[in-house]
Amino acid sequence: MTLWEGRFSGKMDPGAWAFNTSIEFDRRLADQDVRSSRAWAEALVKAGVLTTEEGEAIGAGLDQIRAEIKSGEFVFKEADEDIHTAVERRLEEILGPVAGKLHTGRSRNDQVATDLRLWLLDSLPQLDYQLSDLQRALVERAESDFGELIPGYTHLQRAQPILLSHWWLAHFWPLHRDRDRLSALAERTSILPLGSAALAGTPFRIDRAALAADLGFDHPSPNSLDAVSDRDFVVEFLFCAALTGVHLSRLAEAVIIFSSAEFGFFELSDAYTTGSSLMPQKKNPDVFELARGKTGVLIGYLTGMLVTLKGLPSAYDKDLQEDKLPAFKAFDTLVAALPVLSGALRSLAIQPERMRAAIDPGMMAADLADYLVEKGLPFREAHRLVGAAVRQAAAANRQLDALSLEELRALHPAFDPDVHQVFDPQQSISRRAAIGGTAPVAVKAQLQQAKDLLTP
Repeated sequence: MTLWEGRFSGKMDPGAWAFNTSIEFDRRLADQDVRSSRAWAEALVKAGVLTTEEGEAIGAGLDQIRAEIKSGEFVFKEADEDIHTAVERRLEEILGPVAGKLHTGRSRNDQVATDLRLWLLDSLPQLDYQLSDLQRALVERAESDFGELIPGYTHLQRAQPILLSHWWLAHFWPLHRDRDRLSALAERTSILPLGSAALAGTPFRIDRAALAADLGFDHPSPNSLDAVSDRDFVVEFLFCAALTGVHLSRLAEAVIIFSSAEFGFFELSDAYTTGSSLMPQKKNPDVFELARGKTGVLIGYLTGMLVTLKGLPSAYDKDLQEDKLPAFKAFDTLVAALPVLSGALRSLAIQPERMRAAIDPGMMAADLADYLVEKGLPFREAHRLVGAAVRQAAAANRQLDALSLEELRALHPAFDPDVHQVFDPQQSISRRAAIGGTAPVAVKAQLQQAKDLLTP
């Protein structure tokens, strides 16, 4: 039996019925639907719509349903159009006609909006924990690899030497921003739609502020028409998921590159790699490639939801049934990927010799320009002179530090015998001690800041 069949004399086409139902995926909201229904029953008692005995009976029936759902004993039936229908149908099986009083003054429109908000509020802490664990893995790497040098890249070209710990922590801060966004999202999600009914608000004297507090929401929605149609929180969650995916993808791409034979900076653990069915020598970074690939899917969920919403006129439209699957799938994608990436990062081995060998004297060209600045030259002139030195060394097929003092003085007399000290990569790194720099003292401060943020 549907919740709306009284208006109809004929049965729905089987194909249309299958196309219309959502029970296959919105059953995931079962616990939230029971919780919101129980709170609604209590609100109806307080409003005088249900007697105390009726409210207690409905509450006990819903508790039984919740236990059946948790144990896996709950039986979904073919006629269950959605999770709301399934719960109400089972409640009637337990209680009889009194179960029909539960839906007084509410609609599936405000039910589903409430359930989905509850689900997201329930789910965000798990996602936050897994993001924080990936941050911990990065902090652990920064601590264990402290002092190791690696080339820093811009445009994927060797740029300047940096500490590997600085590189690890560069991936910590995007995840920190991701967690900040999720925290702010939780605040905006904590708005109760229940009591908005179909679109015009409930006609019964429901204390919606008390109902919101009972369900753990910060406050009730201010406009019933907006409340049943608002899916901004879904879009925002999908954006947060997509941007988190982008951050994971960038980290994954770098690890893939650095673990290739051409770089050889990292070696991935057997536990997080796969082999080739044809080439016995292969060790493939599949988990990182999948993290990179799934980011495209996460972006697709966001785009799809935005397009779904853009043409809806007002209140509830059936298009909004498409809000749950992308939210569920985006969440599942991240909670599957994050612990795998954390484990893969913790288990990889670094190759310090390969990283140091990739740091060539030309990467200290900026240091050479700074040397001239300290001698009193304007930076633009210093930059031009060092560019000429780089060109001269390249023409002679030599490294920049192979130019003699006489050759450098031919470019400008400010070069002194101490000039070749600037080609020490350790000195280059140590000079960058400003807040946020790659000098050991700055990275230690940054590391402590990161650890403090992870302390409960």
